[in-house]
Order: sequence, then structure tokens, then C-alpha cells
Amino acid sequence: MGEFMTTRIIGTGSAVPEQVVTNEDLARLVDTSDEWIRTRTGIKERRIASAESGTSDLAIQAAKEALNHAGVSAEELDIIILATSSADCCFPSGACEVQAAIGALHAAAFDISAACSGFVYALNTVHGFFKAGIYQTGLVIGADTLSKLIDWNDRSTCVLFGDGAGAAVVRAEEKGILHTVMGADGTRGKVLECGGRTTGNFLTGKKPELGYMTMDGQEVFKFAAKTVPESIKRVVEESGTAMEEIKYFILHQANYRIFESIAKRLKIPMEKFPTNLDRYGNTSGATIPILLDEMNREGKFQRGDKIVLAGFGAGLTWGATLLEW
Repeated sequence: MGEFMTTRIIGTGSAVPEQVVTNEDLARLVDTSDEWIRTRTGIKERRIASAESGTSDLAIQAAKEALNHAGVSAEELDIIILATSSADCCFPSGACEVQAAIGALHAAAFDISAACSGFVYALNTVHGFFKAGIYQTGLVIGADTLSKLIDWNDRSTCVLFGDGAGAAVVRAEEKGILHTVMGADGTRGKVLECGGRTTGNFLTGKKPELGYMTMDGQEVFKFAAKTVPESIKRVVEESGTAMEEIKYFILHQANYRIFESIAKRLKIPMEKFPTNLDRYGNTSGATIPILLDEMNREGKFQRGDKIVLAGFGAGLTWGATLLEW
């Protein structure tokens, strides 16, 4: 493989649980209303997993859809990366569970944790392997079931999130990713966090406890409104591309007000920011690939279109990818 190879998305897939939970359903659980949620976030409903559909189940389903769409067999895969912050097991990794389920005998497989930036981080990581000439066919998945990390009595967070998975089959080709940027600021990690299992053993005399998600919504909003436009500008300008050449900006689906703020800062019309969070809410690492898959299957992308993917989330982390379809 030559140095000119880059990373092209050749197939997409997605999966969401069957159970639809509306804003009215949540208003029966906590003190909130459909109008309050819609006007502040743009979310009308979300999908919530039942006992039968965990993170890996959704990831496997999305992976199979993507492989089928790409016309690629699991045996051709060299690498599988699953971006998740809500894996079903500490180990084995969700990526290894996907590998087993689809029969990807020859693939390296691992998870990465970058929360809502996860899919962009995973895609950019596979891109690095391709650029180095190490691998040439990969599967990138973003999957989360945040419903198991949410305190369902906390009305500030429980209305925002949903469950789902999205996947993309990628191949080393001459056209595809043009430029990538990623960043992190661990000093602001506390504004959006979820503790894992605490230390509980014979020395502490305590049983392990599990944490729930907590979020400082205002701080997260300020972070996204400032950092996302900056990362979009960087990925576009550093590649020598004009902002007008970008057909779509596919952002992590967190909040409609965040999109409005970003569009205003960049002076870009809202039509270039497709959304589906009204139907799915914030599915963390899955939002970008689910939206990608929907748009791809609707025929929204033409060969040669320039598209920016931009993720942002807990860590704090952020990343953007400019690609030619």
C-alpha cells in the first residue's frame, strides 16, 4: 500500500431498541413536560433498551447491517474498534463480542472510551492504521446504552439520553478522509461524569457501589458552543478546504440549541446541520454513525461530497473528521 491511501466509508448500518419512550412517558416519572424538553433540547422521543438488547447486541446488529450494506464479509476485516462508554462487560471488550458474533476471524478488536466523541476517535484511529499501511479493511462502531447509567429520578439528565448503535465499514482507498483533529481537556472531566464500580473488598469492609451519570449542563453547553466551531474551522482550514465546499456538518446529536449556536458562530445555514435527535435523543457514541447511516440509505450523499463529522463529550473530548464521500 502506498502513502496516498486514505480511509473511505464503504457501508453503514445502525440499530436501536424497539421500545419508544416519549416525553409524555417521562413526565409520568419525573417533574417535566413535553414542552419543556422539546423547547430546551429538540428531543421528542428516544429508544430505551430492554433486558434483551445491551450495548453489544445493538453493536452486533449495526455491524451486520454495515457489512451487508458494504458487501464485505466479516473474514475480510483486519480491525474492529467499538467506541462505547457503557460496555456490557469490563472484559471481554464489546469489540471482541462483536468479532465473535460476526465471525471476523482475522480482525484485531478493542474498545475505546471517548464518550460522545467516541465514533470520531475510533474512525480517526483506524485511519491512522490505514495511513501506516498496517491494515486495509476495518469496522468502526459507536454503541451505547446510557439508560443503564442514568439516575431515572434526575430530571436534568434522564430526559436527554437514548440507546443505540451505528457502524461503518471502512477501506483503504485513494479518496476518503482528508484531515482529522482531536483534542481533550481532562481538567474539566468533572462537568460530565459517571463513576464505575467503587473499591470494595475485604480490606475496605464495603461492597462495591455503582455510579450514575452527573452533568453540569451549562458548562457542557459552553464547552460545545466554543470548542466544536473551533475544531470544525481547524479541520477545514488545515486541509486547505473552503467552508462553502462542505455539504453537511454531521454533529454529535446532543441538543438542538447547541447546533443553533454553532451554526451562528460559523455563519453557516442550519440546513447544513442534519439532525435526528428528535427521534433518538442523545445516544452518545452512536449519534453520528446512526445519522450517517440514515442519510446514506436515503441517498443524501453523492460521490465527491465533502462532509465534516464532529463529536464532543465527556472527558472532556472532541474531534472532527473531514472526508470526501
